[in-house]
Amino acid sequence: MKILEPLKLNGMTLPNRIAVPAMVTRLSGEDGFVNQPIIDRYVRYAEGHVGLIVVEATAVHSNKSGPLLRLSDDEFIPGHHELTKQVHDTSDSKVMPQIIHFLKVARSGWRQTIDSLSEEDIERIIEEFGQAAARARTAGYDGVELHSAHAYTLSSFLSRRNPRRDGYDGRTLEGRLAMFGRVMQSVRKHVGHDWTVGVRFLAEEAIKEGYTIEEAKLIALRMAQLGVDYISLSVGGKFEDAVHREGQPLYPYTGYSGDRCMPGDWYPSLPHAHMAAAVKQYINAKGFTVPVISVGKISDPLDAEQLVQTGQADMIGMARQLLADPDWVKKLEEQRSGQIVRCIYCNVCKQLDEKFKEVTCFLWPKGLMQAPPDVTDGDAPRWPDAGAGLTATVEKGQVKLTWNRAVAGSTEIAGYNVYRAEDDGDARVTEAVKSTKHADKVVLGGLRYTYYVRGHDAAGRATPPSDAVRIEMPLPFAGPASPSSEVRHVPH
Repeated sequence: MKILEPLKLNGMTLPNRIAVPAMVTRLSGEDGFVNQPIIDRYVRYAEGHVGLIVVEATAVHSNKSGPLLRLSDDEFIPGHHELTKQVHDTSDSKVMPQIIHFLKVARSGWRQTIDSLSEEDIERIIEEFGQAAARARTAGYDGVELHSAHAYTLSSFLSRRNPRRDGYDGRTLEGRLAMFGRVMQSVRKHVGHDWTVGVRFLAEEAIKEGYTIEEAKLIALRMAQLGVDYISLSVGGKFEDAVHREGQPLYPYTGYSGDRCMPGDWYPSLPHAHMAAAVKQYINAKGFTVPVISVGKISDPLDAEQLVQTGQADMIGMARQLLADPDWVKKLEEQRSGQIVRCIYCNVCKQLDEKFKEVTCFLWPKGLMQAPPDVTDGDAPRWPDAGAGLTATVEKGQVKLTWNRAVAGSTEIAGYNVYRAEDDGDARVTEAVKSTKHADKVVLGGLRYTYYVRGHDAAGRATPPSDAVRIEMPLPFAGPASPSSEVRHVPH
């Protein structure tokens, strides 16, 4: 598969084209130092053979912001050095931090904006990025990613909502790009041109009067002109439409732009893939071959492969999916893709981040702070001798499913995947649950639904499919009311 082929990014060669984008863990302390839980989280990705590991947002300055990693002083270098050492000792995975500058927010809902920054402030920020990048190189990282996305400082300069009226004037694209250009110049001055410098920015702001893919293509072209080594694209996550909760600072993923940034289970698969494809096509047509990372609800290996094979992306980024199963790449390499624990995009991880709690995955066994280890030995789970006993009833516009508890193999049952097919279509996982029941609330009269379930352990090893049940949903208003839907058991 092309996604498993190496890719050279300036001075480093990735073992494959799968990346875990920066994703806040809330595992660090308020002091900003790397601790063992942080190291364990990133080593776990290395154990799973993830090609590029981007460490969560790491501040270039000393503003307080709860549990957040720092590279704002030399005192933080030893912890980061230990992280890079343990990752490199584990596999061929490459690792780099995402460095970030952010402005102040208050529990009252007030937030500082970039028009309050003086020329002196701006000069300091530019130098802070350069120095933080230099510390990252000293710590043994393979590169650095400049956080120019979401609600943070560099992204605010790029925004069409940029309120400045000086050399960083928000009324012109060149004015909006000036800050990033100077930061990129500072970083290269501090780390040289032989070290990987990537960028993450927005393909679309997803706010009123924000920029769209049309300007994102131009922004990407400028970044390519400036010599970035890869472009990672996100969407939304802005303060402008954030919902203020009394007594809490603004969280930039609570509004519509936050939904777009981390699309939940009600969004289709690959909702942002066309944007990465448009950026890649545009910069390639201008003569630049800077690799582009496509992200956003990409979890199926076949989908990821198609995006790369058809030239819509050079790399695939998976945040929530690799949180759910850090062994995604390893299982694919070993032809065990059927054992991948699929993210269901329930966004429990997002909710934990919003509440400043340690970020874990709903699909992990209860109480774990890290993803469970990969298990290949021993017995997989199975259904009891009496079978799964899957039953379905229709009540008040929803299909209620119940089934028997699976029998554990060499490891405990972690949960159950519910599969659903509409009419004669393919069956897909629509929900993952830890109990032996599920209510499907998104069904429509006049359609036929087929369900089956599979129990699985923490490593993703599953039972055989249960017997299937088929539901013929009645069509309301089409004739005499039907007292119930027809339920039939069918062989899987």
